[in-house]
Amino acid sequence: MIAITGGGTGGHLAIAKAIKEELNKRDVKPIFIGSNYGQDREWFESDEGFKEKYFFKTEGVVNKKGIKKISSLLNILKYSKECKNIFEKNGIKAVFSVGGYSAAPSSIASVIFRKKLYIHEQNSIKGNLNKILKPFSEAFFCSFDENSPVKNYPISEIFFKNARVREKVKSIIFLGGSQGAVFINDFAMNCAKELNKKGIKIIHQCGKRDFKRVKEFYETNEIEAEVFDFSKDIASFIKKADFAVSRAGASALFELAASAIPTLFIPYPYAASNHQYFNAKFLADKNLAFLKTQKELTKDDLFEFIDRDIKQISLQLKDLIQPNGAKEIVDYILKKI
Repeated sequence: MIAITGGGTGGHLAIAKAIKEELNKRDVKPIFIGSNYGQDREWFESDEGFKEKYFFKTEGVVNKKGIKKISSLLNILKYSKECKNIFEKNGIKAVFSVGGYSAAPSSIASVIFRKKLYIHEQNSIKGNLNKILKPFSEAFFCSFDENSPVKNYPISEIFFKNARVREKVKSIIFLGGSQGAVFINDFAMNCAKELNKKGIKIIHQCGKRDFKRVKEFYETNEIEAEVFDFSKDIASFIKKADFAVSRAGASALFELAASAIPTLFIPYPYAASNHQYFNAKFLADKNLAFLKTQKELTKDDLFEFIDRDIKQISLQLKDLIQPNGAKEIVDYILKKI
């Protein structure tokens, strides 16, 4: 039996979901160990693909100071001890971690109680927990790392099935991530009138907190736009678009690449170790994406990019990643346990 752990954000949880789906294809139901905070419950509390689900009251440590940092560390150690009973109850032989503070108790417990630990690092810059635990892991998977035993990023097959070559920009999708991004929302609205004049349809994922403001903007200005806060079926929205504007979390980056959609990446400037910038740079250096920081981005940049040869970019993106990342990872793990 395998335990999948980690989360907090959609990028981490998308990997957990992809591995869970691959295990389910083989009639294996893993357990999930996450946190009450972040998006873990929202994603998996009702997911019948898991045999059992556990949500601990754990929080991040990195941004805390003094007594709060010590308290968080002690709390993680407390739940690590609890994981011993969970491992024994469910016959756990291996732990697959997608990182994030949600992964800390069970990942640490796997080392202490001698269960095989497998880590997936989504980003080009290693997270703090993954950096600490990498020497204790059986395998460390990262699509940005040439030494990774599996190079393909584990994302849902639907992105590959929906992939198509874009030749001209007739529609554009703005993606702020599962939490929404006020900067991208503002940028979209700043460009909206001109996009509308050019006859380019707007699809806009704006997040729950900003939904009312964004929806009212389009209605007030009589601009046709498909606005939504969040969707687990984001692939269907991407399929309809010819160009994307997005943050550069790793899961979003590879989902867009698998969809073969040319993208302007605007990295979240406060991401740990500026990892979103380096994620996007990985594609931009190959001329497979456009990259602008929030400080340097202008409205003119977007209109310049959508007038480029997007067909050539779209064609090359189709060869960047193959639709078997989750299968390759699960194959690797099952051979070892």
